[in-house]
Amino acid sequence: MGLPEIGYLRLPQIIGDKTANPPIPPLLPISRSTFLNGVRDGRFPQGILLSPRTRAWRVEDIRMLIENLGRS
Repeated sequence: MGLPEIGYLRLPQIIGDKTANPPIPPLLPISRSTFLNGVRDGRFPQGILLSPRTRAWRVEDIRMLIENLGRS
């Protein structure tokens, strides 16, 4: 899946959602809890609150995360 240059991604767009129609393939093949623990621990970028119950991540931050994980 090609990422846009700028914008925001919701969690299912990052970790995938097999139950969506059509299914959303993961950018990072990890579980929701692993991703959120990484955010809490500072290993993954902090999301941005778009509303009280809606959090999203900047595409640029996720792209940088994927590049850094690929180097490890």
